[in-house]
Amino acid sequence: MPFLSETDRRAALELARKAVVEAVSRHKLPDPIPREGIFTVRRGVFVTLHVRGQLQGCIGVTEPSEPLGESIVRCAVSAAIEDPRFAPMKETQLEEMDIEISLLSPLEPILPEAIEIGRHGLLIVLHAQRGLLLPQVAIEHRFTCEQFLEETCRKAGLRREAWKDPETRLFGFTCEVFSESSDIKRV
Repeated sequence: MPFLSETDRRAALELARKAVVEAVSRHKLPDPIPREGIFTVRRGVFVTLHVRGQLQGCIGVTEPSEPLGESIVRCAVSAAIEDPRFAPMKETQLEEMDIEISLLSPLEPILPEAIEIGRHGLLIVLHAQRGLLLPQVAIEHRFTCEQFLEETCRKAGLRREAWKDPETRLFGFTCEVFSESSDIKRV
């Protein structure tokens, strides 16, 4: 998966910031949403918001059904005001907000023994339940491979050992990650 240019990264982060500011302070979406260059590509994307270093929201799509520009706007706004784990952002938090974007590779079936901590993100699917953790989560929490599998199950609302169930489907993916506060590049 090729890396975006620095210009494309900045443009994606600026679009996400504009979307959050417009949604939080004006209760509307940015207009117009860019529809050229990198913003026409269809990719899975997650937008993660931190305020004063603390997670404030993280929303994404794994199977892109719209161009990246629209996905970034929708995910950024949802992370700011609709993530059920957090209260909606307030205008006073905007100055202290840091945005991180994770562009996903296509999802591919993966065996537990093939998982590389720090390289792979995981999606676990069992019947109608799904749970996803980005690759950086395993690093931030210093998970072992088994802990990463268990936590992805927990995120799906499954028992921790559900990844061992023969009916469970496990998918891996890599990410290109970049943020306003650092020059993070992961694949």
